[in-house]
Amino acid sequence: MSSPAEYYKSLPPISKAYGTLCFFTTVLVRLEILNRSFLYLDYPSVFKKFEVWRLFTSFFFLGPFSINFGIRLLMIARYGVMLEKGVFDKRTADFLWMMIFGAISLLVVSVIPLFNTYALGIPMVSMLVYVWSRENPNAQINIYGLVQLRAFYLPWVMLLLDMIFGSSLKPGLVGIMVGHLYYFFSVLHPLATGKNYLKTPKWVHKIVARFRIGMQANAPVRPPANGNAGTGAFRGRSYRLNQ
Repeated sequence: MSSPAEYYKSLPPISKAYGTLCFFTTVLVRLEILNRSFLYLDYPSVFKKFEVWRLFTSFFFLGPFSINFGIRLLMIARYGVMLEKGVFDKRTADFLWMMIFGAISLLVVSVIPLFNTYALGIPMVSMLVYVWSRENPNAQINIYGLVQLRAFYLPWVMLLLDMIFGSSLKPGLVGIMVGHLYYFFSVLHPLATGKNYLKTPKWVHKIVARFRIGMQANAPVRPPANGNAGTGAFRGRSYRLNQ
């Protein structure tokens, strides 16, 4: 078996970065180096006090160390990683764009009083789980060694667990809603009409190429010519592999 360091090194870049940020944010809050009240999304503070960091930090706090925190971190390490290594394999820019689209959508949805939530980390994880479940609907999963079910039902089981552990259902529901929005416009609508309105923007490809993050097969931009060519497969255009 590989060591923890080898396992961590083997993780795909986006899921690894997001999970690491979530973990260390909670560690810093636990050590009282960060005040959790300064991490939450609060639009009056953003626009009136110019605390713009809240638009970003609200995605990295999954709550204090608890069973719920462990479950959410496990969801990133398992389903986020399987999604990035599976349908998004060699499509780092597309996976990054999914995360960016999800983040922007959650920020917009949070303006609506009915869906307002001040911590967007849980909805983001819920979105990842939902997209994975739609991409792998017939995969068999085991819940705590007690229940075996199709992956299609996993997001709803997560909501049930939230209810059992006394957590609010709203963050999970908002994440499922945004996940379905992404899946509809990136998969269902293109399959039905041939038109993809969520095509990964060129500036996202440029970020992946410029900083050599993972690999994007058939990308419209090339990495910088200087330095180590590393993962140099950045040519052509990008399409979903399962369409």
